[in-house]
Amino acid sequence: MIEFLKNLLGLGPKIDVAALIKSGAKIVDVRTVAEYKQGHVKGSLNLPLQTLTSNLSKLKKDDVIITCCASGMRSGAAKRLLKSHGFQQVHNGGTWMSLR
Repeated sequence: MIEFLKNLLGLGPKIDVAALIKSGAKIVDVRTVAEYKQGHVKGSLNLPLQTLTSNLSKLKKDDVIITCCASGMRSGAAKRLLKSHGFQQVHNGGTWMSLR
C-alpha cells in the first residue's frame, strides 16, 4: 500500500538528477508563464501543466525528462500525465530551485 501511495504521489526512489542533467535530460518546468519569467533553470522548457497535453509534440518519447514546478505537486502530476502518454523516462525533479 505504501509503495502504491509513493507511486501515486510521484515519490519513487531517489534519482541522481544532476547526473541525468549532465547526460542530457530535458528539464520541463510546468509552472505558469508568469512564474517561469520570475526565474527558472537555464535551458529548461516551460510547458505549463494546463497546456502540457496539447504540447506533447515538443517532447520525444525516448527523451529523459525531469519535471519541475514551485513545490513538486504539479511536477508530480506532469510526470503521471507524461507516463500515461507513453513517455518512459520521466522523473519528478520537485522544485525548480532544487535543480539549479
